[in-house]
Amino acid sequence: MTPRIVEVRKNILKKNDVAAAALRRRFEDAHTFVTSLVSSPGAGKTAFLEQTLLAMHPRHRVATLVGDLATECDADRLRGAGAPVRQITTGTVCHLDAEMITRALEAWPGTDAEWLIIENVGNLVCPASYDLGEHLRVVLISVTEGEDKPLKYPTIFNTADVALVTKIDLAAAVGFDRGALLRNIETVRPGLEVLDVSARTGEGLEAWMTLLSDRRQAVADRAGSDEIPDGLRVR
Repeated sequence: MTPRIVEVRKNILKKNDVAAAALRRRFEDAHTFVTSLVSSPGAGKTAFLEQTLLAMHPRHRVATLVGDLATECDADRLRGAGAPVRQITTGTVCHLDAEMITRALEAWPGTDAEWLIIENVGNLVCPASYDLGEHLRVVLISVTEGEDKPLKYPTIFNTADVALVTKIDLAAAVGFDRGALLRNIETVRPGLEVLDVSARTGEGLEAWMTLLSDRRQAVADRAGSDEIPDGLRVR
């Protein structure tokens, strides 16, 4: 049975890649820069995304898609930041895929966003295999999770463009060894950019805003676009 399982998986991923490529063309035609956030449950994705939206809205057109197995708790929280938010409830599926993103956008008319941020389901395994048409994939790891996470879940770090170390304000309290984490990240993904951030104190938020602006500009440059996006600044 193993060969059959492998073949089915290949077909599923191929179908997803086709849908993701179509999404990427759609986003670039609309000049929408798309960032996806992935982490294990409890790493602080929603809290940090909330601070990101507060920093970006209302001076920039930013929207968010939120993936969870059940409830709209995270979406309800993020709506408080003032930006458009849509929940994707996956049921038993432990990740978002490109077709889910496509369906959510089709059911969400009138969202003319410069920036779209996708918060994936809390999981470090399944999301690694599914392209969502994003321009930037960010993996978050909190100081409370253990410095060996990159060694245990290398695939998600290999497919990420940036790593955010969250809850950095708790580092001393939990005995966090930043050097060990960086060495482990370097082992599985040499050269991966790493930022330390805190949703509670705002540490790292300005650097995060600069990174988003720089990465969006790089995409525009590659596409030969004349559009130069405004820089992001923390209010």
